[in-house]
Amino acid sequence: MDEGFRDRTAFIRGAKDIAKEVKKHATKKVGKGVDRMQEEYTKRSYTRFEEDEDDEDYQPRDGYYRGEPSVDDEGASSDATEGHDEDDEIYEGEYQGIPHNDSLKGGDHLTENQQVVSEFRDFDDMEGDKKKEKEELAQQYELILQECGHGRFQWTLYFVLGLALMADGVEVFVVGFVLPSAEKDMCLSDSNKGMLGLIVYLGMMVGAFLWGGLADRMGRRQCLLIALSVNSVFAFFSSFMQGYGTFLFCRLLSGVGARDSTFPPSNPFYLGPWHRADPIPPLFSVAAGWSFQMGSAYQFHSWRVFVLVCAFPSVFAIGALTTMPESPRFFLENGKHDEAWMVLKQVHDTNMRAKGHPERVFSVTHIKTIKQEDELIEIQSDTGTWYRRWMVRILNLSQQVWANFQQCFSPEYRRVTLMMMAVWFTMSFSYYGLTVWFPDMIKHLQNIEYASRTKLFTREKVEHFTFNFTLENQIHRSGEYFNDKFIGLKMKWVSFEDSLFEECYFEDITSSNTFFKNCSFLATVFYNTDLFEYKFINSRIVNCTFLHNKEGCQLDFSDDNNAYMIYFVSFLGTLAVLPGNIVSALLMDKIGRLRMLGKGFPSPPVMSCISCFFLSFGNSESAMIALLCLFGGVSIASWNALDVLTVELYPSDKRTTAFGFLNALCKLAAVLGISIFTSFVGITKAVPILLASTALALGSSLALRLPETRGRVLQ
Repeated sequence: MDEGFRDRTAFIRGAKDIAKEVKKHATKKVGKGVDRMQEEYTKRSYTRFEEDEDDEDYQPRDGYYRGEPSVDDEGASSDATEGHDEDDEIYEGEYQGIPHNDSLKGGDHLTENQQVVSEFRDFDDMEGDKKKEKEELAQQYELILQECGHGRFQWTLYFVLGLALMADGVEVFVVGFVLPSAEKDMCLSDSNKGMLGLIVYLGMMVGAFLWGGLADRMGRRQCLLIALSVNSVFAFFSSFMQGYGTFLFCRLLSGVGARDSTFPPSNPFYLGPWHRADPIPPLFSVAAGWSFQMGSAYQFHSWRVFVLVCAFPSVFAIGALTTMPESPRFFLENGKHDEAWMVLKQVHDTNMRAKGHPERVFSVTHIKTIKQEDELIEIQSDTGTWYRRWMVRILNLSQQVWANFQQCFSPEYRRVTLMMMAVWFTMSFSYYGLTVWFPDMIKHLQNIEYASRTKLFTREKVEHFTFNFTLENQIHRSGEYFNDKFIGLKMKWVSFEDSLFEECYFEDITSSNTFFKNCSFLATVFYNTDLFEYKFINSRIVNCTFLHNKEGCQLDFSDDNNAYMIYFVSFLGTLAVLPGNIVSALLMDKIGRLRMLGKGFPSPPVMSCISCFFLSFGNSESAMIALLCLFGGVSIASWNALDVLTVELYPSDKRTTAFGFLNALCKLAAVLGISIFTSFVGITKAVPILLASTALALGSSLALRLPETRGRVLQ
């Protein structure tokens, strides 16, 4: 009885051992089968997408052209060689951290230090393999782009991105254009106007970092569409906002939708190494400046319509961008070789048809992709509610963006990132600071000239007289006015000091920067006037009557003619950018990026420093306008070189993240530069000139220590 029980127990135990071994071997075979399927999927031919035509114009290149025999060393083993391998056997308790008995035998186990060294060696090998894969992908991609050619597809891309750049340029200028009219409707004080200008840069700073980081994870095209939609929607809403707070909020979110952090990194994915400095997108931004500045006179009468019209470029850009595909390089970086191949074939076929060679076939059949690492966390539908799943996805995406941003400060890119931060900050500080300082200085010079033409009247006595004409730029001191009438009168920059008004009558008075200082009013009537209480400074009012005072904003505003002069100056400054764009486009690939950033005497930063020096001799409006045009024309060449250099210094998976971060730093430097430079208007010109020259010299000297990227294959 006991012997039979023992036999049955042994039989059951043996059956369990056999089942365990079968399960173990089945798991190993399934894993190897999956690996072979993935390898075959990566290396499979794309001949089903192509026509059965021979192309004798292209020589096959190693690795990814039709007709190459596929070699699969890993998948060549047969099932006969996949027997029991003790080295691959996994101990049942190993996943729980329990060591196998065989590993504890003397002399067979590794010490703790040896295990650490082995882990670091494996990590270094993995990083080396990953870097090698990226270099091979970059070389392969450049060769494929050479076969695709440069033609209609790239010009269409220029047009689409040009529309988006136009929307971005309008975002910067629209607030300044509508302020002369919006300040009256919304009754904006100087501090409110300053905050309105600051909030746009704040929104663009947030948007640059946000969209730059997301574009590396979600794709350039998708982020552009989302950002353009945000910009157009809130720009549209802002045109209908009646209050200052809601208008400020809409302009903030509209600035967040500004997408300049994703434009330059998008171009190189469709361009070869000798077409990355093409001037078309910058010329679109210049055209935007012309078109909207020439139409600035219309916004004086209907500024809300002007704000609404400024949202149209974003809408047009959205429609045009929907016809363009995603970046093929982004697809390759994320292992989507089918999608990348289809986009590259579209580029090739579009260019070949435009060149009159529709019979040429895209000969690329195999595109190497980077091995992907599992990073995403997917929650099944039965796990929590829908918003919890979205929260986890957003949190996971944020962690990926933050990790990618931290990679920009890894030892491999730390030096480049820190130097680029210094160059971007110094150039933005000087450029934006001087760009805003110039119009303020011109306005200050206009005020000085206006004050020099002020008429002074002293001890005048006027009785039984009717004033029904405009009083402008006058000072009346110690005057006496008895039984006088001021009817239908406009007063601009008029001041009455130590004067007496007795039995006078004021009706339908419109005043601007008009004040009564230390005056006395006796038995005087004010009917339908805007002479509010704050305009009577230390004045004595006795037995006077105020009837039907004008309602609305009680603040004084600048003259429209002065505002039009500022717009005209801005138009000339934008016009001066055109030669700088053309020159930089023609010379950048010939002399290199670093020479455009300060290497040599005729470089734009050196010329900018020289123009800053001559600012000290500018004491008239014409001289300041000429120096503004010179500074803007030579500075734009430096900006173009800096954009191209930034794009080419970072790999594709960190490119928009780094560019967005540097753009955000640029907006921060712009706010600091504008605040500091404008505070010295009317005080001294030496400090702004010294600050701008020092910043430009420092930035150009640091840029010389960066590597030259002309002709480099983009990683």
